[in-house]
Parts: sequence; structure tokens; C-alpha cells
Amino acid sequence: MDQKFTDEQLNKCSRAELAGIVLYMQEQMDRLNRDYENLIEQIRISNQHQFGRRSEKLEGQLCFFNECEHLSEEAPDEPDPDDILPAGTRKKKQKGRRDADLKGFPEELFDHCAGKDDLDSFFGAGSWREMPPEEYRRLRYEPASWTVERHTVHVYVGTGGDHQDEFVRGGRPKDLLRNSIATPSLAAAVINAKYVNSIPLNRIEQEFRRNGLALSRQTMANWVIQCADRYLAPVYARLHSSLMEHPVTQSDETPVEIIHDGRPAGSRSYMWVHRSGERSRLSCMNTRRPGTASIRKSFIRIIKAFWSLTAWSSTTRSGGSLTTLRMRAAGHMRAGIIRMPSRLPGRMTWRQ
Repeated sequence: MDQKFTDEQLNKCSRAELAGIVLYMQEQMDRLNRDYENLIEQIRISNQHQFGRRSEKLEGQLCFFNECEHLSEEAPDEPDPDDILPAGTRKKKQKGRRDADLKGFPEELFDHCAGKDDLDSFFGAGSWREMPPEEYRRLRYEPASWTVERHTVHVYVGTGGDHQDEFVRGGRPKDLLRNSIATPSLAAAVINAKYVNSIPLNRIEQEFRRNGLALSRQTMANWVIQCADRYLAPVYARLHSSLMEHPVTQSDETPVEIIHDGRPAGSRSYMWVHRSGERSRLSCMNTRRPGTASIRKSFIRIIKAFWSLTAWSSTTRSGGSLTTLRMRAAGHMRAGIIRMPSRLPGRMTWRQ
């Protein structure tokens, strides 16, 4: 209805004509409301695709502290196995499974016998005999224990001959860190707890303190840094050299915050992960500041031919000639293909 009515025309309309006009306007208003809601939904989806967070964090992640309460409240009642399993399809219990699970652990034997006097008083003297014993197993957990190693190095001095007044000390094992109480087992426990189990040094310190050991997190931090510089740096260098032998590697960066590097608090850096193919599966990690030439130089040193997970380009001089490396992320390929038709000449339609 494109016609617009004046007040005089509306006054001349009959009752049926006015009702038809109102019904048509209601239908038109409903259609406009539907189109408006569809448009709002399309805008919301477009903004989510373009500006939404791209994170691996799951919606509704459980809290670390009340995980049991959260699961117990939301979990439905456990169904009866007879209701969910078809008849005759339940797997029989495998024999010897417990023996296989407990194989390799040290065993401690306990014999539980009844006294002869107790047996005679219960059965009567000579009215009983011993049957084959019953045997069962239990697994005991022993928390961390501490042992102080007291090393005594005997010192000898020459009193005559060619080596007079010269000292000789008894053979002693080499220290992991000189003038430190750290042993290989203790340092390995700290590194394993922090980097394998993702436990902060503060919690490791508190756990040690609850077990009676006063070991500060600053001391453990120094141990980790010194062990990494002294023993793990050659391993990283070997992985680096092996990674350079591969013609194609993969890399990706993650924003991280690094403190005590001469910049203001909250400054962003990047953790780079470089990985080889499926044959050897080598991985190297390093951190660099954003927008510095050290990123590009270190990047070029690591690779010869490169396939990157993030869009990146760099220009560097190698052997006196100008070399340009351009990489495009496979993860961003879909977005690039979708935006491609808008940049091509001519009329083209694209459906996602």
C-alpha cells in the first residue's frame, strides 16, 4: 500500500475499509519486525566473526576449587547399567589385570597368624589344622621424604719425599650446583612440578613447608635458571641445529608478559614455538620482543624454508642479496578466501 490517505479521505472511508487498512498495516508491521530481528542477528554474527575472541578457552569452564561440587550438582543421576547396556554386550572382567597394574612396585610382606594358645583354647588341643592361607594386596602411598646426605671428604698431606706439604683429598661426587644443597633428584622434582605439572613455585614452597622443609621459592628459581643455563642450554642448541636441517618447519607465536626485562610492567612479548614435521618431531621455543630486528634475525637463523601458522613477512640480506620471505597462515586461509571475491574485478557472488 503506497497510497497515503489524508484526514478527509479517512473520514469518508466506511467501517470495512478502515478495518482493511488496519489489518494491512498490522501485517506490514509484523513483516518489518521480522526483517529487523533477522538483520540484528546477522550483524551480531558478523561482529562475532570479525571482532570475537579467538581463544581456546571453553565457555563454562569449571572452577579449580569447587570442581567436585560443580560436577555433583550438574551431573544427572547415574543410570542403571542394565538400562543402558544391551544384554550380552558387557565386557567380562579381565583376569590378571590387578597383577599387571601392580607389577614393578616394591613389595612388603606381612604375615597375619593366630597364636597357638588362642587356637587351642578355641578348638581344643590337637583339634585343628592349618588351611591354605588367603592372600590379598593393598597399595600404600608414601609422601615425599627427605634425607640429608652428609659427605665427609678426608684430606691427606705429605710429610716427606717429593710431595711434601701437598694435599690430596678423597674422591667425591661432583655437585649439581657448587655450594648448594640441591641434588639431581631435588632439582628434578622442582622442575617436574613446575613445568610438567604446572605448579607455581609459591605452591611448591608451601607444600615443602607442610612437609617440614623450609625452602624458599627464590632459591628454587635460582636452581631452575642455573640448571637451564648449565645443563639444558646444550640440549636446546642441539635441537636448534637439528631443526635447521629440515627443509620445512612450522611456527606459531603466543603473546606473553615478561617481567624484569627493562621495559614497563605489562609490556607484551611473544613466545615462539618452532616445530619440525612428523618424522623427527623436534620442538624449540624462544621469547622475543615485538617489532624488533632480533625476531627476524633469529627467525631466519632457525629456518631455511618455512611454513608459518601466522601471517608474517620479513626482508633480510643473506649473502649480499636481498631475500624476502612471505608466509601465510593456514588457519587464516578461510577468512582470506571469503574476502577474496570482493577484491576481484567484475561481478561475482560468493556463498560461505
